[in-house]
This record gives sequence, C-alpha cells and structure tokens, in this order.
Amino acid sequence: MKKVAVLTSGGDAPGMNAAIRAVVRKGIYEGLKIIGVKRGYAGLIEGDFEPLERRSVADIIHRGGTFLRSARSEEFRSKEGRRKAVEQLKYIGADGLVIIGGDGSFKGAQLLGEESDIKTVGIPGTIDNDIACTDYSIGYDTALNTILDAMNKIRDTATSHERTFVIEAMGRHSGFLTLMSGLAGGAESILIPEFDFDLDQVCQKLEAGYERGKLHSIILVAEGIGDNFQTSRDLNESKAFALGEEISKRIGLETRVTVLGHLQRGGTPTAQDRLLATRLGAAAVDVLLTGETNKMVGVIHDQIEVAEIEEAIESQKDVDEGLYELADILSL
Repeated sequence: MKKVAVLTSGGDAPGMNAAIRAVVRKGIYEGLKIIGVKRGYAGLIEGDFEPLERRSVADIIHRGGTFLRSARSEEFRSKEGRRKAVEQLKYIGADGLVIIGGDGSFKGAQLLGEESDIKTVGIPGTIDNDIACTDYSIGYDTALNTILDAMNKIRDTATSHERTFVIEAMGRHSGFLTLMSGLAGGAESILIPEFDFDLDQVCQKLEAGYERGKLHSIILVAEGIGDNFQTSRDLNESKAFALGEEISKRIGLETRVTVLGHLQRGGTPTAQDRLLATRLGAAAVDVLLTGETNKMVGVIHDQIEVAEIEEAIESQKDVDEGLYELADILSL
C-alpha cells in the first residue's frame, strides 16, 4: 500500500473535514501518499484529484461541510461507470480508497471493492445515524445540538403566543435524530417512522396540557413519518404542514410549522463529532495497511470496531423502543 485516495459522498455532515484531516495526516505518518477526490464518486469517474499534504488540511478540523465537496453520481451506479472510476484510480497508482458517507456511499464502496483489486474502507458520515455496526456516525451529534438550539428558540415564541409548534427534523426513514433531540428537548410529542401514531391521542395530549395551564406545546416530527392520518393537503409536501393543519382542524389550536431542513447539516462540528471523526479517520488508514478490503470502521461502547461493509448495508439499526416510551412518559 503506497497511495490512498479519500472522498466524501452523499449528504454532507459536520465532522467530515476532521475525518479527511485524520486520514491525510495518519496516512502521511505511515509513509503513504494521499490523494483527495473532489465531488465524490462523480469526481472519481472524472479524475478530479488533488494531492493532499499536511498543510492541505490545516485549519479545517473546525469547519462544517466537506472541503472536498460532494455530489450524487448516477453514472457510478452502472458497472461501466465504476470501471471508469477504477481506471482513474489505477492511472494515479492508488491502491486503496477511503469513503466517508452514508449507506448509499457504502454500497458504492462495496461494489468497487468486489469488482476490482482496489482496497476500500468506509467511514460512517451522516447526520441520520442510521448506519449499523456503529453507535454513532459523524455529524449526528452536531445535528442533534442544532435541533436543540432551534427548539429552545422556538419555545420562546411558542410560550409568548401560547401556540403549538410542529417542528420537522431530518433523518430520511430513520427516527434516531428526531427521537433523541425530542427527548433532550422535552417535546410534548415525538413522531418517528419506526412507530405508528394515533393523531387522536396526540390531540388529546395537547388538549390535556393546555387544560393544566401549559402555555405552549412542541411536536417534533421526523421527515419520514408514515401517512397514517387523513388530510386534504398534498402529502408530497412536508408532512409537518399536513400534521399542523389537521391538528388545527380537529381541536382548534393555532399551530405554526417549522421545517429545519438543511440547516441541520451545517455548522461547526461539536467536540464529540471532531473526536469521533479523528478516531475513525485514523482507524481507516490502519485497516488499509492490513490489506483488508470492503470494511467499515465504527465505534461501539467507545471502542473502535471494524466490520464488513456488507453487514453495515444489510443490517437494520433499530431505534430503542424504551427511549421512545420514556419520552412519552416524561411529556405527560
């Protein structure tokens, strides 16, 4: 192993820069040459490369986003597209590839490793925290704190105007981010894809709270919640708006909706995300130096663990039902 490429793929997540920095500096320490791939798999196919030195990653550990940038690539989904990517890596003499991203990025890494002799290792980087074989993924903690900050500010307005606010968080089809931020932020109701909900019960809880003298209520909703409530609104729009509309219609409470959207992906990474990214970046280099391929590095019980990337892709990471029940108990 003499030369390793590194790329970020899929949605950006705070801490990706810290992971790149660790890959570069640990790799150089081990005598490797490191090549940065710009714009993810799209840049890999096009040969958009940049040699990275120690100074290339100076002063990026605190920056959000990814300085290598990221992009979707439909071409990489085809075998021909991946063949072009391998040719580009061979052309620059790269023996290994570090991929920082989510499950879609990991699938690309798996296929690349199976169809060539390029050694691949994945680093979980997604605010959704939905990747198996690791307790946490890079960006999750920062996004969690971003949501909490937004909830705190919205609560001030909600109390001032005695209103119900519906807040929509990201997470695709996973409720990790929504559940944990709702539990930490004291939301009155938390609606996530993993569990069905009864809108009548949500409304009853809201009414009971106001009867006890509550001045506001916050309902935290994951973007991937199911369509198990009736509404005339187009559900191609944010489900949070449909939910807010239905609550107003059923019990007459004035509601406001806030969709946090891509705000959750940005910002300075927390200390937790910087430390996680640094540890995983260095571990990825160690894995490549052993000659292994199609692996991922993660952290379980605060210890670095190496798993088959296929296991991470095919396994489902379950939300803790006990925490979901606890959030409901504490909101009464």
